[in-house]
Amino acid sequence: MPALTDIESKIFSSRDFRLENGQVLPVLELAYETYGTLNAKRDNAVLAVHGYTSSHHAAGKNAPGKQGRGVAEGSAGWFDGLIGPGKAVDTDKYFVISVNALGSAHGSTGPNTNDPGTGKPYGPTFPEITMRDIVASQKRLVDSLGIPGLVAVIGPSMGGFQSFQWAASYPGFMKGIAASVTAPRSPGGLEQLAALQKRLASDPNWNGGWYYDNGGIRKVLAEIRFDTLSNYGQNEILAETIADPEKRKEAMRANARAWAEIYDGHSMVALRRAIGSFDITGEYDKLKGTKVLYVNSKTDKLFNIADCPAYVADMRKAGVDITYVELPSNKGHMASHADSALWAPILAAFMKGL
Repeated sequence: MPALTDIESKIFSSRDFRLENGQVLPVLELAYETYGTLNAKRDNAVLAVHGYTSSHHAAGKNAPGKQGRGVAEGSAGWFDGLIGPGKAVDTDKYFVISVNALGSAHGSTGPNTNDPGTGKPYGPTFPEITMRDIVASQKRLVDSLGIPGLVAVIGPSMGGFQSFQWAASYPGFMKGIAASVTAPRSPGGLEQLAALQKRLASDPNWNGGWYYDNGGIRKVLAEIRFDTLSNYGQNEILAETIADPEKRKEAMRANARAWAEIYDGHSMVALRRAIGSFDITGEYDKLKGTKVLYVNSKTDKLFNIADCPAYVADMRKAGVDITYVELPSNKGHMASHADSALWAPILAAFMKGL
């Protein structure tokens, strides 16, 4: 099976993007990658959307020097097991756009990008954004490419939130969504936000949130990342190749330190706030024209598998065409990409049915 290579990170730019709270971003930039070719009818496009602190590098391997902010050169994308030539989302057939979320730290407009009004990073002054804002910004990108509708929107975790939000915000614009390790509403409200803000502020370089010229807050970011990887299932993933538990911990610490070099604490806050307010459970009627593939992991510590059948029942009651899958994976929250082979045939069949 041929591989996707020489992938280049691109930037979409637009002006005067109005947020849900009424504030206007003078400049909106979204980093993105594309895989495959847009056909003459422009009706073969699929949008891939990422998890909380991930990037727009969803598939293939980057062209040298073209990998985009915070993406390791030569690394495979997070859904590389599912997106590519001959794979479940077949790039010989589909044109896939993978976009970095508004507010993220991987090249899109966010707290670590410059405020045109000051010439300095937005930092703690970056405006509050919602999942609806994130999706609306992506709609601008899709519209700019002259695409009249999407085949599907796919994504894990916060990418699942975005997938559900797309279906609610733009009913019928996509034929289907494939949302994994996620839910149609946030499992927790905004109570986690205060704890995150307090932990970030514990870094000695915090400086009231203005740490950009103060050495950054790598120490606390690395600690947070290590805890996150441990909780998400990274230890179980590494156990397949590293037998020694201490060596697995050191590998996770190295991963956390590398991530802390490029990610931004205020992006964590901005996206956590958007996550905390996400809820489309009262809008299922808008999903009736969109087929839904909903995939979860039995070992996920973030999304309680026991809650999912009720979501599915409520969607079906509202007339939503939904297929529900539980993955028998030990990879926890990382199951949908780490064990992508478990559901690749299901996703391929779902895509074919669209």
